Amino acid sequence: MMRKTESAARRQRCAVYTRKSSEEGLDMDFNSLDAQREACEAYVASQRSEGWVCVRDRYDDGGVSGGTLDRPGLRQLLSDIEGGLIDVVVVYKIDRLSRSLMDFSKLVEIFDRNSVTFVSITQSFNTTTSMGRLTLNILLSFAQFEREVTAERIRDKFKASRMKGMWMGGNVPLGYDVRDRKLVINKDEAAQVRRIFERFAELGSATVLAREFRSEGFRTKTGTLADKGYLYRVLKNRIYRGEAVHKGTAYPGEHDAIIDEKLWNRVHGILKVNPRKRAANTRARTPALLKGLIFTATGVAMTPSSTKSGTRRYRYYVSMDAIRSRGMSDPDIPQRLAADPVESAVVNEMRRVLRRPETAAQVLRLLEKDGHPVASADLVSALNQFDQLWGTLFPAEQARIVQFLVRRVTVTAEGLVIDLRIDGMPDMVRTITSRAARKAA
Repeated sequence: MMRKTESAARRQRCAVYTRKSSEEGLDMDFNSLDAQREACEAYVASQRSEGWVCVRDRYDDGGVSGGTLDRPGLRQLLSDIEGGLIDVVVVYKIDRLSRSLMDFSKLVEIFDRNSVTFVSITQSFNTTTSMGRLTLNILLSFAQFEREVTAERIRDKFKASRMKGMWMGGNVPLGYDVRDRKLVINKDEAAQVRRIFERFAELGSATVLAREFRSEGFRTKTGTLADKGYLYRVLKNRIYRGEAVHKGTAYPGEHDAIIDEKLWNRVHGILKVNPRKRAANTRARTPALLKGLIFTATGVAMTPSSTKSGTRRYRYYVSMDAIRSRGMSDPDIPQRLAADPVESAVVNEMRRVLRRPETAAQVLRLLEKDGHPVASADLVSALNQFDQLWGTLFPAEQARIVQFLVRRVTVTAEGLVIDLRIDGMPDMVRTITSRAARKAA
């Protein structure tokens, strides 16, 4: 059998890493770093038959703690490892590389990723052997244990602090500021929080409330427009009751409450109602846009009606002939229409007419005739705001504008005939401009 020789062994490029925590003695001709290097180089020389050779570069950290990975010599070593210039890292003792098991495990991950072997010459630690790999796994197990114990300690400390009602950081809620690591009430924002609770108690709908606040330009503490999800988070945040919450359990907080118990209970009594049922109640209170305006081609009035299927409510316009079970003069004319598509068709026609250039000219003449002249640019701006304003209006406000603009909607066998009122547009423009002025204020 042929004996393995030095020339036959694969060349292993060895980097010696040395470290000393204090700067004491580093100015001597032969210091601790030199002693470590000499011992490591002697070990590498003893492995020459395995193809081990020392690289010329030195990786030394004098006067640097082993409790951190931010060391010049170590950074250069890791850079050369990532560059594929090193096969083996040799140290005098494991703690020369790191005093932290967690940091050590990070370094081993880098070594493994780059197929680099790690050797500690005084502790018989060599990852090229099975015993060395076993020792490494034990060390990494302890590192994992250290991480878990640290995480548990942090969680326990956090829980204990929350039980004492302490503020533990994170996003500062609307209504409060942080001073000396404690929550203190911001008077202006606290007034906004109370308004959110009070208006929700009045309206019973976060959708309607969000529409109202967005039309006013209401913004969160981070500067974004408030939406329905944000309002729900505010309404459910027990911090406004002066409480600190940890994993669903509330504890008395160190901070002052913004919302009193009576208002809190009133709001949460509403929130306990099924959202679909609340939405149905809101729709039931919503005035029909075309009430008193929609008729069949034979002149019979159509009145708002609704039916309920499960938790959903469906709205209709039904002719009085159908309600009174009277005979129909024209059987081809629909006697019952779903409300949503009919109302959408009317609103779309309103939008189309308001975008026409001739409409602006007609409204200008009407405003001058009424003794309320406006600049042409201001009028065009007001008409252009209609689209974006419509979705922010309360249902009652939408119905009011429809009354201004719609003279009559006639249901025929062929479809809808929508008759708009140009003479009602000045009132609509004044409504838009006054609401825009309130929003700007």
